[in-house]
Amino acid sequence: MKKHLVLLISVLTLSSCGSNTSIVSSWRDPDVTVAQEHFKKVLVVALVKDEASRRITENRIAASNQIFKTSYQYLNEGTKQLTQEQKLKILQDENFDGVVTMRLVSTDRETNYVPGTYTGMYYGGFDGVYTGMYGYGFGNWYGMYSPNFYDPGYYQETTSYMVETNIFSLKQNKLIWTGTTKSEYVTDLGQTVDAIMQAVVGEMKKDGSLPK
Repeated sequence: MKKHLVLLISVLTLSSCGSNTSIVSSWRDPDVTVAQEHFKKVLVVALVKDEASRRITENRIAASNQIFKTSYQYLNEGTKQLTQEQKLKILQDENFDGVVTMRLVSTDRETNYVPGTYTGMYYGGFDGVYTGMYGYGFGNWYGMYSPNFYDPGYYQETTSYMVETNIFSLKQNKLIWTGTTKSEYVTDLGQTVDAIMQAVVGEMKKDGSLPK
C-alpha cells in the first residue's frame, strides 16, 4: 500500500511550465485523506466538450504511471445511454478504487495596459558617455537614438482558465477532495495539466491530504 502511495505522489508532482497556475479554493473531507485511501487503480476523467482535449488531458496523466487509466476506454459512446448505477458498476467490476476529474469551470479575459520602458539613454550618449555628437544638429541626434529612446506601452489581453479538480473514493462512493485552479498564459494544454496537478498536490500537502 505504501508503494502505491509513493507512486501516486511522484506522478502528481509533475514539473510546471507553459502557464502560471495557482490554487483559488479547495476543500477536503475532514474524516478521510487521499493518503488513507491507498489508491491502486484510479480513473482519470476530463469533463470537456472537445473530445481531442479530453484525450490529451487524460492521456497526459495516464501515461505517467499505470495507476491511472483514461475514462474514454470505459465511459464512451457505447456507455452513454447507461444509468449512473450501471456506469458505476462498470468501474467497480474493473476494480477502480478512485477517480480524478478535471472540469473547465469558466474562461475569463482581461485587458491590461503594459507601460512603456525608457532605455536609460540621455544627452551625451549611453549612460552619459560622450559619443562625439556635439556640433551636430538635432535631426542627426534624434535620428540616431530615437528608435531605442523609448519603447511605447501597449494593451495586452490575458485569458485565464478556472479548472475544478475532484478526487473521489469509489470504496466510500464520495468526494474526498476538491480544488479550483486559475491558469494564465496558457500555450500548451499538456503542460497546463502538469501545472494544475502540481498546484493540486501542493495544496493537498498543505491541508494534510498528502504527507509533506
